[in-house]
Amino acid sequence: MAKTTANISMDEETKRKAQELFTDLGMDLSTAVNIFLRQAIRENAIPFKISRAVPNSVTLAAMDSAENGMDVTGPFNGADELVKALNADR
Repeated sequence: MAKTTANISMDEETKRKAQELFTDLGMDLSTAVNIFLRQAIRENAIPFKISRAVPNSVTLAAMDSAENGMDVTGPFNGADELVKALNADR
């Protein structure tokens, strides 16, 4: 099958990280993109789940409280208590 070239744009950090990952997996970026495209064609869809992050009910309740100025100080009576709680697992 004849080869063709496609140009894609991405930020430099994404490209660098992807190249490092795919090198570790024994392939180059072009091979990885081709694998993705072939799998998308095979499945007739993007080959992984794409969804928006939806907060759970606890997070939604905390967001609602914060937006309404309720319970914004947390369970701590000051910064010292907060730091002590954060370091408790160490």
